[in-house]
Amino acid sequence: MPVYLHDFRVHLPAFRGSHSDVVRWLAAAHARAETTLRAQEPGFDPAAFRRQMERHLRRFAPSPETVGFRYSDIAEFNDENFADKDLFPVDRAPQGAGTGARMDAFAVMAERALTALYAGEEEAPDEILHVTCTGYSAPSAAQKLAEDRGWQDRVRLTHVYHMGCYASLPAVRIADGYLASAAARGKKDGRCDIVHTEICSLHLNPARHDPEQLVVQSLFSDGFIRYALARAAGGAPARAFEILGFAEKIVPDSLVDIGWAPGDFGMRMTLSRDVPDKVGPQLDAFVSALAEASGLARGDLTGAVYAVHPGGPRIVDKVEEWLGLSPPQLVASREILYERGNMSSATLPHIWDRILRDPALGPGRYVVSLAFGPGLTLYGSVMRRT
Repeated sequence: MPVYLHDFRVHLPAFRGSHSDVVRWLAAAHARAETTLRAQEPGFDPAAFRRQMERHLRRFAPSPETVGFRYSDIAEFNDENFADKDLFPVDRAPQGAGTGARMDAFAVMAERALTALYAGEEEAPDEILHVTCTGYSAPSAAQKLAEDRGWQDRVRLTHVYHMGCYASLPAVRIADGYLASAAARGKKDGRCDIVHTEICSLHLNPARHDPEQLVVQSLFSDGFIRYALARAAGGAPARAFEILGFAEKIVPDSLVDIGWAPGDFGMRMTLSRDVPDKVGPQLDAFVSALAEASGLARGDLTGAVYAVHPGGPRIVDKVEEWLGLSPPQLVASREILYERGNMSSATLPHIWDRILRDPALGPGRYVVSLAFGPGLTLYGSVMRRT
């Protein structure tokens, strides 16, 4: 029985900043943090250091043409009153609050996001997979949702954590397995919800000024979304993707290129500039293997729409170059990156939602999804529009 991906619900974080807003605030935070660190140093010029940080951010951060806006659920990014802040009190703590305080904030924001995503929902799904790599708390936001809704004995909960930007694809694969198991026991209709709460902006460290961190701090954003995977005995939903197949590969000699580890002041990320160049040569053979795993010939995917996780603008460009794609095949990936930034694992579902809402995408059109994360892991899927 076919499996369908559908019913996308987006909850946008509370605050939206333009590229210029982000550069201005980050430069102010970095300058204030450095001022705190060098308070006893004669001749240090905070205003000059801020100007220097603005120049560096404009040099190393994604351009305003590629990442025009970023969302965050943290109000502290709205002003420069650093003495009044809880997470980024750089007047007294230049690296920001410790990881414990950040995880407490994550728990509150994740719970608030799930409440919004399930507003008005009466019917419990059979399963909920909670996906995140930007925060941890137990009981989780998904468990609190089940408690609040009285779903304790009606929904099973699975936590899919710390897989990085490609996590939506393994989550869909896990959900597919759950539904297949239920079908084998005679349950013809089933629904497994996947919900993402990614709060990347929580992990800013204003005392780190190196170019790699300036890229990370200006590229990553917050994102919340839920969607459903279902086996429908009565036929396909009116607007959905049919899941056809998956593929996964760890790129050789790439373990150091993407890292995401707990630190004393939030998560510590490493993001090598070599990632696009290491991914590029793998793509052609990978897409061929993906087509085979989906029961298709490579030529069947010639006119497919591509949902590419935009780890950065160069990743999308490299996919277009190495696979010989046309810009319209990647338009949704670039639109979401421009409008919302890199939302880690929530990004690809936002792109799926955008593609599914496109009236020009007719029934039978294939969608190839590609995502990248620590490992360096290359993960893909093929879906077909109903």
